[in-house]
Amino acid sequence: MRFVISVDVEGDNLWGNPATVSTKNAQCIPRFHSLCKSYGFKPTYLVDFEMANDRFFQEFGLQVVRKREAEIGMHLHAWNTPPLGRAQRSPPDPIYITEVDDDAIFRKMQLMTSLLADIFRVKPTAHRAGRWGFDQRVARSLEKLGYRVDCSVTPGISWRHHKGDPNGIGGPDFYGFHVSPYFLDLENIRRPGDSNILEVPVTIRPMYSKTIMRSFHVMTNWSLTARGIQRFVRPYRWLKPNGRNLSESLDLVDWALSSNLPVLQLTLHSSELLPGNPFFPRKENVEKLYHDLESLFSYVASREIAGCSLTDYRNANHVT
Repeated sequence: MRFVISVDVEGDNLWGNPATVSTKNAQCIPRFHSLCKSYGFKPTYLVDFEMANDRFFQEFGLQVVRKREAEIGMHLHAWNTPPLGRAQRSPPDPIYITEVDDDAIFRKMQLMTSLLADIFRVKPTAHRAGRWGFDQRVARSLEKLGYRVDCSVTPGISWRHHKGDPNGIGGPDFYGFHVSPYFLDLENIRRPGDSNILEVPVTIRPMYSKTIMRSFHVMTNWSLTARGIQRFVRPYRWLKPNGRNLSESLDLVDWALSSNLPVLQLTLHSSELLPGNPFFPRKENVEKLYHDLESLFSYVASREIAGCSLTDYRNANHVT
């Protein structure tokens, strides 16, 4: 098993839909990176448009890439990544790249790929979709642009009730997707195929039987009441530390090992390292996160699970 740390490097508190996006959290990333480095872990920083243009992060990213301490990949938010075909900060706001046409998908991804390559002096080959907005069209654009690994799939999780365009169907539905890595079928990303892109899903554990999980899926897609109940029942556990779930995170490591998963993937947002968001409103919340991250990293290391970046994992274990 390998341990992958994927970080969505994006503007401050995007959950609040700020009219102007700030990037102060860039200055918090070196502390997190030092913690990863102390355990020999190599994070993958999946970078969006604003953060790619932040001078502090540019200098940091160049340094860690040059030292081979981290990977820089792409994280794309459709509403603020050029080219902008219309005023995309006013309703309907296309939160998901899957809500724009094929040509716009490719042009946005092409621009971000070139921007990251120019700034960090290495072509990105790892990707995560903004707001988990991933489908066959996005996957085909990734392959055209030479990407080798994606980590947008959240197995079992449906984002249908998270609206982007208010007239749209919402986000993707990942119910029934694999929990282990697989090469994508570009005609149906649910299935393994023969593309060059390895899907490395986020580590998410279903907590009940398949029958119960299927019922949860149906109900939460269509019922507000069921979605409210799900918040308390919590049918899934993510490897996503929040300063309150250390015991769950350690259990997830054990579950992944007992399930013979080949890779364990932790995910978080760079903005969570800066106080002032719904999940970490105060400094003490961030400090608790760091306490739990150190405990989790120590436990992973004690189980002799080595760390690697997304592309390193793909290249070492799935060469095609």
